[in-house]
Amino acid sequence: MIIELAILNVKKGKQRAFENDFLEASQYISSIEGYLAHSLKKCIEIENQYLLLVEWTSIEAHEVGFRKSPQYLKWKTLLHDYYDPFPQVLHYEDITQKV
Repeated sequence: MIIELAILNVKKGKQRAFENDFLEASQYISSIEGYLAHSLKKCIEIENQYLLLVEWTSIEAHEVGFRKSPQYLKWKTLLHDYYDPFPQVLHYEDITQKV
C-alpha cells in the first residue's frame, strides 16, 4: 500500500466552498481501480490549510490510473483553482513491515 500525502493551502475565504466541492470530487477519486481510502483533515492552527491522505494499492494506481482518467479531469475542474500555492504531492510506503 502507498499513501499519497498533500498539504492543501486553500485561498482564504474559500474554505467552505472547497469543503463542499471536495465532497463532490470524492466520488471521482474513489471510483478508480487501485484506490483504497482517503481522508481530508482541516488544520487547527492554520484556518485555510488541509491535509489530504489517499491510500492506493500502488503509485501507478495514482499516477497513471487516476491522473490519466476522465475522473481526474472532473476532480481537477472542481478543486485545482482553490490552491495557492499548488500543492506538492508525495508518496509514502510503510516500512514497519519491512524492518
